[in-house]
Amino acid sequence: MRLQFGFVLLLTWAGVAWATPAGLAQQQAQAKQEQAELRKQIKALQKNIQSQESARRDAANALQTSESAISDINAKLTDLASETKTVQRELDTLKKQTNQEQSQLIQRQEELADQLRAQYASGLSPWMALLSGDDPRTIGRDLAYLGYISAAQAQAVLQVRQGIEKLADLRKKTQAHEAGLVALSASSSQQKQALQEQQAERQLVLQRIETQLKEQRGQEGRLAQNDQRLGALITGLEATMAKLAEEARIAEQKRQAEAARKAEQARLAAIERQRALDEQREQARQAELTAKAAHERAQRERDTQEAEQARLQVEQARAQAKLLEQAHAAEQQQQRVDAEQAAVDRARQVKQEKALAASAEGLRKGRPSPVRGGDVLGRFGAQRPDGGVWRGVVLRSPEGTPVQAISGGKVAYSSWLSGFGNILIVDHGAGYLSVYAHNQSLLKQVGDTVTAGDTIATVGATGGQVEPGLYFEIRQNGVPVNPLLWLRP
Repeated sequence: MRLQFGFVLLLTWAGVAWATPAGLAQQQAQAKQEQAELRKQIKALQKNIQSQESARRDAANALQTSESAISDINAKLTDLASETKTVQRELDTLKKQTNQEQSQLIQRQEELADQLRAQYASGLSPWMALLSGDDPRTIGRDLAYLGYISAAQAQAVLQVRQGIEKLADLRKKTQAHEAGLVALSASSSQQKQALQEQQAERQLVLQRIETQLKEQRGQEGRLAQNDQRLGALITGLEATMAKLAEEARIAEQKRQAEAARKAEQARLAAIERQRALDEQREQARQAELTAKAAHERAQRERDTQEAEQARLQVEQARAQAKLLEQAHAAEQQQQRVDAEQAAVDRARQVKQEKALAASAEGLRKGRPSPVRGGDVLGRFGAQRPDGGVWRGVVLRSPEGTPVQAISGGKVAYSSWLSGFGNILIVDHGAGYLSVYAHNQSLLKQVGDTVTAGDTIATVGATGGQVEPGLYFEIRQNGVPVNPLLWLRP
């Protein structure tokens, strides 16, 4: 009875030893929650700015709906194009596999036909072998040969059947992928149609408000209003990012403290498990010694029944000892697995921390231009033809040209803003922000981490512009600085 209880306790303990931590999933969920909170606060900030200036809306606001829709549709088209390429690659692979399987099936069918023709030509059959003569050895040899032929034919038939089933499965998958391509093509066509409609709508709006826009471009007050609007947005973003950074720092401290507490609990649990193992191992050893003594005593007394019972007890004790050793080995293996997983999690965390640290180093001079080959219009600090001064530069480029991040950082804003159209702002840390405005499409969302050279948007003419181009600013602690000083000549 004691030995049976030991087995149950041992198996229960071994099952507990295989439990695995879920720290990585918890960290990922926390990161998603922080990103969602950031986006929520950015939306609230944008709503607050819009409500404060509701009485001063200009004619360009009429473009917001169509230009935002164009940005969203272009982003969807980009995703659809990527998905289409993936499905097409999978379809090409399936077709290649289908051709290979078709060739193998034809070869197997030909081999089976050759075997059947050879058997028919030889005239061999089980009945012919039995009736061919009186020599038992000859009959036995012929029957054995027929047995080999039948086995080979059965294997060939099985291979042909498996080939047919596999070919049918490949054709079914191919049809599914072809249907998927048709659906993707239809979705792309719908999105392109919607894009054309939105572009036509935008042209109608531009024509309707062109006179008003020309008047507004000649008013210095409008430029000041746009600058105040962008300044208010950036000030709010800086406050929001600082608040979130402090919350992230506190959360990280709590996470590290919780991780240390769990690690200590795991260490104490491991010590307790080892102590229990040692105790059970000693009990098993004592049980084995007791059983051996009983067995020897039974042998001396020539009591067959007691000797057999003692022998069974010895075997049971040995089995328990073996299970204990297996459980101990499983515990050590699980500890190694946990250690390896912890090392992988830590390496991933260190990589993320390095990426975040790199994105918080600010800006260094000699950065690449956000658009390739863009002609610079206007100079920082110079007078603008329509009044005011340049606080950034306009890089004239064709519509749809990729806009690339000049350095690593985190997207702090990605939406439509009056006077600037589709605008994206990247926080590089140390008080540095880069601003990309008048975009056709925004390809990154608030909270996304970007590296230098990542495509974050495409050049457009949103926000009331007539010609496509990228409006680019760099701000240090909220103050505009000459962006050309930070870019490569």
